[in-house]
Amino acid sequence: MDNDRVIDSRSSQDGLAIRRRRECVSCGRRFTTYERAEEATLRVIKKDGSRAPFDREKIKRGLERACWKRPITTRQIENTTAAIENDVYQRFESEVESRELGETVMRYLRDLDEVAFVRFASVYRQFNDVYDFFEELRPMLEENPKSPR
Repeated sequence: MDNDRVIDSRSSQDGLAIRRRRECVSCGRRFTTYERAEEATLRVIKKDGSRAPFDREKIKRGLERACWKRPITTRQIENTTAAIENDVYQRFESEVESRELGETVMRYLRDLDEVAFVRFASVYRQFNDVYDFFEELRPMLEENPKSPR
């Protein structure tokens, strides 16, 4: 059991920790502790089996490239990046396969902008020919009645 009590709590100067003034119940000595939230480190398992830390900025850069010259705002890209990050942290504890991460990004992009989705999919899935491209588009074309056939 703790043998101290908290006298005062406030944010530290850097804003990344909580500064607490404490007092020992036994001797009355006062001291300061700093508490930081422990961040979960999510690792991405790449195709070659190596592991790298999850990088939110890589997701954002991929979205920006896919949405280049599309009517997508910076706020929409930021919101989509945050949604993908939240989704990944909720579904995976410590590791996620890059394949699963790519599929998650494509799912969000498909809802954001179909052209951006196709751009991302063409790079991510490494289409070899027009047939691969068409197979990726087929479900989208079947769902959208206004598309030409």
